[in-house]
Amino acid sequence: MSALTIYPDDQPQHGVLYTNFLDIQQQLQTLGVRFEQWESAFELTPEADQATVLEAYADSIALLKSEYAFQSVDVMKLKADHPDKTAIRQKFLAEHIHDDFEVRFFVEGQGLFYLHVADKVYVVLCQQGDLISVPANTPHWFDMGENPKFTCIRLFTTPDGWVANFTGSSIASVFPTLDQYVAALS
Repeated sequence: MSALTIYPDDQPQHGVLYTNFLDIQQQLQTLGVRFEQWESAFELTPEADQATVLEAYADSIALLKSEYAFQSVDVMKLKADHPDKTAIRQKFLAEHIHDDFEVRFFVEGQGLFYLHVADKVYVVLCQQGDLISVPANTPHWFDMGENPKFTCIRLFTTPDGWVANFTGSSIASVFPTLDQYVAALS
C-alpha cells in the first residue's frame, strides 16, 4: 500500500496520513510531483538483470523519454545481503537537491521519499508499481531501510545520471526511517 504523510518540518510527530492513491496523487500534484502506478508487460523473476527490467518497461520508458527529454536510464537493485548497503543508504539519507528532474519507478520492493517543500515534509511510501518524480531543486532524501529489497528504474535529464548537491541540513535525522514508518502503518 502506498502512503503519504505530510508533516510540519519542525514537528515530525504530527503528520496527516493519506493512503488512498488518488488522495496521495492529488496532494503531490500541488508540488509538481508526478505520482502514478505502472504495470509490467510481463512477469519479472528476482534474477532479472538491468536489460530485462528495461525491456519489460520499454514502452513506458520511451514515453517518458519523449515527454521529458531524459538522456539516461538505469536500474538500481539492492538486496539485504549487499555488502555496501549501509554506505549506500547513508548517501541517500542526507538531504540533497538535483539540478535536474528526477523520476523513479519501483519495479519491486519499496522505499521512502521525503520531500522538504517550504515548511512541510512530504513522506511518500513508494511500493512496487509506483512511479514518483521529484522536481529539480526540491530538497529531499530517500530511505531504503536497514535491509533493502528493491529494484528501481531511474531516469535522468542529464547524461551524468545521479548527481546530488547536499544541503548540509540535519533534518533527515528527526523523521521516521522506512522501517519505523512501515511499522507504524501496521
